[in-house]
Amino acid sequence: MKIIGAGGRDDIEYRELTTFWTVPNLITVLRFGCVPVFIWMVAADHYAWATIVLVVLGATDWIDGYVARRLNQISTVGTWLDPVADRLALIVVVIVFVADGIAPAWLVYSIVVPDVVLIINALVLFHGNPHLPVSNLGKIRTALLLFGTPLLLLSQVHAAESATLQGIATVLLGIGCILHIVAAVFYFRQARRKARTLKSGGTWSG
Repeated sequence: MKIIGAGGRDDIEYRELTTFWTVPNLITVLRFGCVPVFIWMVAADHYAWATIVLVVLGATDWIDGYVARRLNQISTVGTWLDPVADRLALIVVVIVFVADGIAPAWLVYSIVVPDVVLIINALVLFHGNPHLPVSNLGKIRTALLLFGTPLLLLSQVHAAESATLQGIATVLLGIGCILHIVAAVFYFRQARRKARTLKSGGTWSG
């Protein structure tokens, strides 16, 4: 079973829709709408419910891509909305973790700092979104972070409290953060190559 690119079909010709109103985009909006619910759950020390919300966040990150490919509803909006929602949701989640004492500060630094550098780089070179394709490395990185965060939160639940579970979650997050930095370097260099190509009058093929 394919995990990356799941839902892809060989029997149809994919087209990029210009409308916002697609099922995958609505799922993406729903995912980001879960973020304030997550913040409230953690603030109220309802870690079990907060873990469930994080699982929903992680699941819908995979589901919207699957649905987009399966229903042939890939859209112009979705190509930038989905990664933006992922990044913002993840940044908020790790900040809440560190603020609540669930995770060490390095979790925020290793995620936020590379993202800030990429945003500044994109604004300087393109005055906005550079429209770079998401790499498989980036997808694996996101999967590890979205899997590790609910595990770490679950280790805080009294009924499931476990140093072993916390250790496994920390390792997964550590690997995810390393891959995040590596992916950021890749996107940074790719953005600069694209800018140079376009500036010289060439055609960027990705």
